[in-house]
Amino acid sequence: MEDKISSAIKRHQAAAAALAADPSALRAIAEALVRTALAGGKILVCGNGGSASDSQHIAGELVGRFKKERRAIAAVALTADTSVLTCLGNDYGFERVFERQVEALGRPGDLLLAISTSGSSPNILNAVIKARETGMTVIGFFGKNGGPALKHCGLAFLAPETDTPRVQEMHILAAHIICELVEDAVSPG
Repeated sequence: MEDKISSAIKRHQAAAAALAADPSALRAIAEALVRTALAGGKILVCGNGGSASDSQHIAGELVGRFKKERRAIAAVALTADTSVLTCLGNDYGFERVFERQVEALGRPGDLLLAISTSGSSPNILNAVIKARETGMTVIGFFGKNGGPALKHCGLAFLAPETDTPRVQEMHILAAHIICELVEDAVSPG
């Protein structure tokens, strides 16, 4: 059991070290979120399973606060409204639950952050395509290869891992770093 624990921690540390070695993607993503927030746009966030939880976590940090008081940033987790999700799943199919919300809520100048360990979930792929067609900034948080959704994103963070738990750990680490950078930029001092 100790070997498994040690191995998981070592893989986490290696992935975090790879992330630290090249922070350029996180900087670019933070800058895109700052531009959207300062221009009065909104940030839509989506994902499935653990990535759905991350979506709600990130939206909460942006609307509320991460570490310090500042103005609220318009952010909506497309994973949180069970009535909308079940309506869309029933009427349009699960593969369109995020796409339809992007169509309803997204406008040019807004931003979609799509989170997926694989980048191949049909509902994520449809959401990024719709966001791009709408004129939104499209950002992906994916696993190491990005999957089919990657080509529809203007920016992406690819977690330097293929193991789903490690990818999810890197996603939330990256999200926390980005939230802090965004918070500092919209509320300096």
